[in-house]
Amino acid sequence: MFLDLFYELRDAGVPVGMQEWMTLMEALKKGLHGSSLLRFYHLSRACLVKSETYFDAFDRVFAHVFHGVEGELDVTEELLEWLRDPKNFKELTPEQRAALEHLSRDELMRRFLETLAEQTERHDGGGRWIGTGGHSPFGHGGEHPTGIRVGGPGRNRSAMKVAEDRHFKDYRTDLNFDLRQLKVALRRLRLLTRQGPEIELDLDETIDETCRNAGEIELVFRPERRNNVRVLLLMDVGGTMDPFFEPVSRLVTALHEERGLRDLRAYYFHNCIYDHLYPDAGLWPRDALPTGEIFRRFDERWKVVIVGDAAMHPAELMEPFGNINPRMESQTPGIQWLRRITEHFNRSVWINPDPPRAWDHTRTVHVIRRLFPMFHLSVDGVHDAIAALVGARVN
Repeated sequence: MFLDLFYELRDAGVPVGMQEWMTLMEALKKGLHGSSLLRFYHLSRACLVKSETYFDAFDRVFAHVFHGVEGELDVTEELLEWLRDPKNFKELTPEQRAALEHLSRDELMRRFLETLAEQTERHDGGGRWIGTGGHSPFGHGGEHPTGIRVGGPGRNRSAMKVAEDRHFKDYRTDLNFDLRQLKVALRRLRLLTRQGPEIELDLDETIDETCRNAGEIELVFRPERRNNVRVLLLMDVGGTMDPFFEPVSRLVTALHEERGLRDLRAYYFHNCIYDHLYPDAGLWPRDALPTGEIFRRFDERWKVVIVGDAAMHPAELMEPFGNINPRMESQTPGIQWLRRITEHFNRSVWINPDPPRAWDHTRTVHVIRRLFPMFHLSVDGVHDAIAALVGARVN
């Protein structure tokens, strides 16, 4: 079974080598897993997975390899509190212990579920209820030859099952990301430069200068390397974006939590960018920022990320006064504002939450894709979008 885990991880693209595998074997030999499926899960993941990028792939493989290996049962916190304070009881004689009933696994599970549903108070030293000591098959510290251990350490190592363990579920297999995956992807959104005061020791130059100075130590300092990426985030809050609220929210959350960014500014628009942008999704006219102002506030080095489905009536994109919202009439067609963005900023991308198969059926998507490299709001899509932002300009 362990070898199946090794080979299936490699088949799933997780870079597992013999060194990691031997580390896991050594940890198992030392008993670090504690004979617990949950502890073995955490131990094996710590030994075998080098990057959290592969956590989901590991979880899927682990769930497949150990399918049918049951974990612990869920019990109430109140019951666990009772069990954390065990009582001391007399041990049974060998004759009394031999007289105890050996239960099958199915019978044990049936009785446990019945007892769990019926028990309303603490019990210790008995023969039926979930408690400590005694000869009940449920609880811990007792004398029963079979049973289910709950809420404490084993005594005779005879339990057939342990409660409160995690059930490993099969993680999703689609490419829609969760917050953790997105944060991993955004770590690539970095452009390290040396700016600011010279406070970091330059070891190579220090050695060179010391050698030139006949061994007299000459310390050389340099500025620290800092991420110089600034992101301008522009988001569509039109009605067609409502179904994509959750994935877009994850994107915004991950960007705000990415500490490596030097600066992040976010603005909202309705369907297309027109004469004004808005600092919140309410699109209040009193808070409106003239779109032309972004070209004065943000220079060409800012990375522009536009999030929207790019789906609208062609007139909304191509014609003056095309905005269907009467509060936001725009003399300049949306297409002209989009073109100015691509001309002013060196790198910009459009992230579309709509599935790519739908893009070919929307005329405005075709037009916008001629201006911006467009990527799907998925793990792979975000990776590609970041590569376009930090790499060569894509048009």
